[in-house]
Amino acid sequence: MKYSFLALVAVLFMSCNDKKKEENITPAANTEAVPNNEAEIVKYIADNHLKATRTESGLYYVIEEAGTGKQPTVDSEVTVAYKGYFTNKEVFDQSDKKGISFPLRGVIAGWTEGIQYFKEGGKGILLIPSDLGYGPGGQGPIPGGSVLVFDIKLNSVK
Repeated sequence: MKYSFLALVAVLFMSCNDKKKEENITPAANTEAVPNNEAEIVKYIADNHLKATRTESGLYYVIEEAGTGKQPTVDSEVTVAYKGYFTNKEVFDQSDKKGISFPLRGVIAGWTEGIQYFKEGGKGILLIPSDLGYGPGGQGPIPGGSVLVFDIKLNSVK
């Protein structure tokens, strides 16, 4: 997509969050962390038959392949291949297979927290409520209040 570079630059310079408490959920779970996004995320999980884990912050993640390498910390630099889209499946950004490298502390809170659940070589999905993404103001092609879905592959950790 044409917005890849601009969207990545925006992703890299947003705030971070390091909460790690989590709980397993089912799509029928009734949670209150992000009332305006929670129902949308839970519906997406149910509609796509995902087995997601919800963290205390309201982030949901799915580990499709655990990976066998190093697990990042908030202070790591990572290389991640990704595709970012909305719950309606409209893609707003995408890297190539090589991915993009960045310090984990320098991205949106949903990425800072979520990527730490994967090991090198791992693949999965991050479902990010707007308060862990771009908030009410949005950024570039991302409208304010948007739930963000990312298919990610953690290529490397430094």
